Amino acid sequence: MTLYVDADACPVKDEIVRVAERREVAVVLVSNRGFRTGGHPLLRSVMVEPGPDEADKWIAAHIAAGDVCVTSDIPLAARCVEQGATAISPTGRVFDADSAGLALATRDLMTTLRETGEIAGGGQRPFSQKDRSRFLDALDALLRG
Repeated sequence: MTLYVDADACPVKDEIVRVAERREVAVVLVSNRGFRTGGHPLLRSVMVEPGPDEADKWIAAHIAAGDVCVTSDIPLAARCVEQGATAISPTGRVFDADSAGLALATRDLMTTLRETGEIAGGGQRPFSQKDRSRFLDALDALLRG
């Protein structure tokens, strides 16, 4: 099992490292800017070309059944689940085939409603300590198997 992280805007990288160390799971941090791993034996940083969705494309091309992806990107989560992997958001939401499809449909509907002016605003609520705690619990449960 490998843990892939859509790392550019991920607010839980430190938590991922702590859980990965406890469970002895390899972590691949994929981003447009790269991360220093300090020679950590479980961490690998992959820097992709600048551009929209380049990290997502790299993760989707390398993830395999049984792996886990940490991402806020619903289309990436759905792609990972289609390939037999598990996806989890930084707020601790675990995606399976049903929930990823529903989340993707809801995202597309909300985008359409915002574009047509049916609803205003959008965006995510601020990341909270409760989100961080829920993520830690959910990731640890996933890696325990």
